Amino acid sequence: MFDAGSINFRTLVFFIGVYDEQNFSAVARREGVSASMVSRVIIQLEDSLGQQLFYRNTRAVIPTEAGRLFIDYARSMTEQLNKARKEMQDRSLEPAGLIRINAPVFFGQRHIAPWLTALSRRYPRLQMELMLTDDFIDPHRDATDVLFRIGTLTDSSFHARIFATQRYYLAASPEYLEQHGQPATPADFSQHKCLVYRGSSGPNRWLFRQPGESWTHYPVAGLLTSNNAESLLTSALDGMGLVLFPDWLINDSLNKGGLVRIMPDFEAAIHTEPQHIAAIYPNTRHPPLNVRAVIDHFVGVYGTPPYWQLGEMGQGS
Repeated sequence: MFDAGSINFRTLVFFIGVYDEQNFSAVARREGVSASMVSRVIIQLEDSLGQQLFYRNTRAVIPTEAGRLFIDYARSMTEQLNKARKEMQDRSLEPAGLIRINAPVFFGQRHIAPWLTALSRRYPRLQMELMLTDDFIDPHRDATDVLFRIGTLTDSSFHARIFATQRYYLAASPEYLEQHGQPATPADFSQHKCLVYRGSSGPNRWLFRQPGESWTHYPVAGLLTSNNAESLLTSALDGMGLVLFPDWLINDSLNKGGLVRIMPDFEAAIHTEPQHIAAIYPNTRHPPLNVRAVIDHFVGVYGTPPYWQLGEMGQGS
């Protein structure tokens, strides 16, 4: 009975050597083993295949018809294994092949997609797949190599490279504030128009506290509720109402004056636990070079602190 499990790369190398040399001793000297070991490996291969591969006599080792048939398969298999080994070695020297990246929709659009051209120029053999979704992704089941995620890091089966801790700001356009005034405290939200992001787990909670105090949830009735952050941002810039958004999404509008930060004396959040922006990948002893290359690229791009947090101190009303 054919037993493929007992045939390994070294067995095939011995077989090809004996076929070409027609001599056990020559192969043994080249491979640094004894002639008896080479003979034993060939016997084991014949037993696995259920076929005699060589006729043996005192002067030569001559291939049988089965041996001449099997040599083509043996050469093809060793060539494929050598090619695979070379490919793996090349990948350890230069990022190459497919890297699958997954990220939240708006973060990916703003802070990943714009930097992929530079990554491609740096590593021209790298192919990239960028999938954007705000839904929960299980890396154990979904085909992805690097996940950019925002939240509380709890799963110890994954490595995480933290880029920053997310901050939240309450803001509105100058036109809205001119028409409706500013809330002085969170208790004033009932007098204002609020634009609320709604994810798969429901609308975001608006949490506020003053330094050193506990978080308090202030329910708000959304004039506009949406699962699309860009739509809410556009509406806020048009003067529709107040938004509570993370720094990476809103700081560009704050810096350019399209939005104004409100209640800067209060800290804002949507969760009581710190929310980290991080790249997550499986916990392995040897992270693939492609994964390391992508993460290192964005570490350099984002900087410390990340570029979207620069210039925050001058914001406010």
